[in-house]
Amino acid sequence: MRFVLFLAAVAAVYCAEDSKHTPPKVQVYSVKPAEFEKENTLICHVSGFHPPDITIQLMKDGVEIPNAKQTDLAFKQDWHFHLTKNVPFTPTSGQKYSCKVTHGAVTKDYAWGLQQNTPW
Repeated sequence: MRFVLFLAAVAAVYCAEDSKHTPPKVQVYSVKPAEFEKENTLICHVSGFHPPDITIQLMKDGVEIPNAKQTDLAFKQDWHFHLTKNVPFTPTSGQKYSCKVTHGAVTKDYAWGLQQNTPW
């Protein structure tokens, strides 16, 4: 009987922890309206996620852009977290810019394009 209660308790804790997992909402945009060959700043804002185990990378043609700055991890009263990462860049025709987000075991790539120049 004790073993069954132990298994029930372990299952309850596992389910409770699993239910707290919330995937991030991701916005990729630039500070100024996007124009080729004009200096700008690429921004990736990631919000509403839990747990806080997350990695954000700003990418150019699949390679991480160096010297990106990231805010400190912050959270709201409901314990959902948010972070912002940015880097100066000069978009060039034919290059692909994106934000690669790894949360837990899931990695997704969010593309930036000239039509995506403001946050929603």
